[in-house]
Amino acid sequence: MLKLLRPAVTRILTPLGRALAGHGIGPDAVTAIGTLGTVVSALLFFPMGLLAAGALVITVFVLFDLLDGVVARLGGKGGTTWGAFLDSTLDRVADAAIFAGLILYFVSRGDTLMAGVTLACLVSGALVSYAKARAEGLGLTCDVGLAERPERLVVALVAAFLSGLGVPYVLPAGMWLLAAASTVTVVQRVVHVYRQTRKR
Repeated sequence: MLKLLRPAVTRILTPLGRALAGHGIGPDAVTAIGTLGTVVSALLFFPMGLLAAGALVITVFVLFDLLDGVVARLGGKGGTTWGAFLDSTLDRVADAAIFAGLILYFVSRGDTLMAGVTLACLVSGALVSYAKARAEGLGLTCDVGLAERPERLVVALVAAFLSGLGVPYVLPAGMWLLAAASTVTVVQRVVHVYRQTRKR
């Protein structure tokens, strides 16, 4: 669903991408900076309870996931196999850091139940991504599911931001929703791949 917003966001980021490309900064560097910023921000702000500030800073770095593609296009390099691999791999690192930061937040407050639910979000989210990567490695398609990466990030970051502003119950509700939606997505992808193999 959120893929529909990608062209609009890309247009907004184009001036910045043009400036970076003009200074010789490549897409791989943009990808690495975005991931490093996300990891440091998530593991610094969230465990300290600075949820709103952390969510805002992380959102800025998450946008680098779109900016690297803009830089590649404007720099005349286009997409490369290495760039695609690096981007996908570091996406998993960034996602893990965000949920790890939230887990540490709940642990620091003695909320082991929500720490467990957030861990379920982390694991099921990783399985969503792995199912797609494994299916495509086998020559199949697997671009289906209720909660893909953009949806997972939006729910997690919006819930953290609103919770940081004092909205009650929104972060636990977001984590429960994500855990359920990600699990459903894993099942959807498994079923989708199974049906393709049966047709063969």
